Amino acid sequence: MRCVEYQAIVQAVERLCIEACHYLAPDVLDALGRAKARESHAQAREILGQLIENASLAADRMIPLCQDTGLAVVFVEQGADVVIRPPEGDPRLTIVDAIQAGVEAGTDKGFLRRSVVADPLNARQNTGTNTPAIVHTAIVPGDRLRVTVMVKGGGCENKSQFRMFRPTADRQQVLDWIVEVVEAAGADACPPLIVGVGIGGDLEVSCLLSKKALLRDLQSPHPDPFYARMERDLLSAVNACGLGPQGLGGDTTALAVLIETAACHIASLPVAVNIECHSHRHKTAVL
Repeated sequence: MRCVEYQAIVQAVERLCIEACHYLAPDVLDALGRAKARESHAQAREILGQLIENASLAADRMIPLCQDTGLAVVFVEQGADVVIRPPEGDPRLTIVDAIQAGVEAGTDKGFLRRSVVADPLNARQNTGTNTPAIVHTAIVPGDRLRVTVMVKGGGCENKSQFRMFRPTADRQQVLDWIVEVVEAAGADACPPLIVGVGIGGDLEVSCLLSKKALLRDLQSPHPDPFYARMERDLLSAVNACGLGPQGLGGDTTALAVLIETAACHIASLPVAVNIECHSHRHKTAVL
């Protein structure tokens, strides 16, 4: 067995929160650059150039890429041969406690916006710490701990949707609905978008898959040729709608469509779409 110190997790999550909000990933920057090069609309090209410049300024001056520094969504893959050593004096603390402490510290030290309310419907009082974060954990083989922090803005998350299709639905029906979801998102989701799609599982699994899909490299197609082709067809169909960067028209409504799948019940066909804005922010650490 291999021990990972509680405080090492706190420090890693703190760093990931800050870095995610200030440094746009190379695959996203590359996608923006390629989109600008092939964009046929002058105004859209200008906007894409501004987004690239914004990313450069954010990194150089340590200014957040977007004023909405997001809800922290944390994916943890804990190796089966890893144990977490709690701090001395409080053996009850867990990896989830370490993650929450890291998000709070990263929010404070990075001067990030606090965007979490404790009660969703009644008081809606801000917690003042940007916690609690959303934490998804999985046990995997090995002796490493992999932590990914995604900072998810509210505008794009609000445009995500779920639908339970009849199992008789065909590929085109599913494809058409996904395109409709993106078109309905419109400018509110801050295009150009990254579109995560979860197909299969049940209600909650399909939604989780759609968010996990966003963690893939934008140039990494689905390993199954059927779904890889569907990703390409969806991207073409989405971009053909003409919404364009910031909803002002153009060839680039989305930078990528990424699909993840799971087995499902014979009577079900759940499909979820998770919308991500152009400020696609996530960072990973392996401990």
